[in-house]
Amino acid sequence: MGDRNEKKTSEGELLREARAGNQRAFEELLRRHERRVFSLALRLTGSPDEAQDIYQEVFLRVFTGLARFRGQSAFSTWVHRITINVSMTHLEMRRKRGQIEQLTAGPMLEEVGTPRQDTPESHLLSGETGARVQDALRTLPPQQRLVFTLRHYEGYKLREIARMMGCREGTVKRYLFDATHSLRQRLHDLL
Repeated sequence: MGDRNEKKTSEGELLREARAGNQRAFEELLRRHERRVFSLALRLTGSPDEAQDIYQEVFLRVFTGLARFRGQSAFSTWVHRITINVSMTHLEMRRKRGQIEQLTAGPMLEEVGTPRQDTPESHLLSGETGARVQDALRTLPPQQRLVFTLRHYEGYKLREIARMMGCREGTVKRYLFDATHSLRQRLHDLL
């Protein structure tokens, strides 16, 4: 019966309870956002291991920053902003270590494995077509890949993406245009 009440609890109530130290409320907040955080990190890094590291760091930051969350944006927007920041920092560290070639390595696709859910996205990402799309996405610069992922996989509006990234909407439009143009060139035979 407790599970039934937890599902009906609003996010605002869960936030208040989590701030007051209720561990179950915090766990429910995590549960509601864990799949999207991991999915976004996986799309940005292309590596399940790196996505798992990012996932853990994101929720550690959420836990430590929960008291400072003012509610000026939706909780999900705040969590996604943290995910973006952690992912971009992770990618920058990878680049600095001289491992940028991992972004275009073929074996990473096999590491992703079989999608856990039977969704339209999982069908697209399975098979040869999905492999080509993922390869093409990995060749994009990180900012373009991020904008494309947030817009087309996560469904965010351009102004929301701009807010998450801390830039102007025009910049986001340019990243999206450039990403779309590059992907069309790389995947022209599929279109």
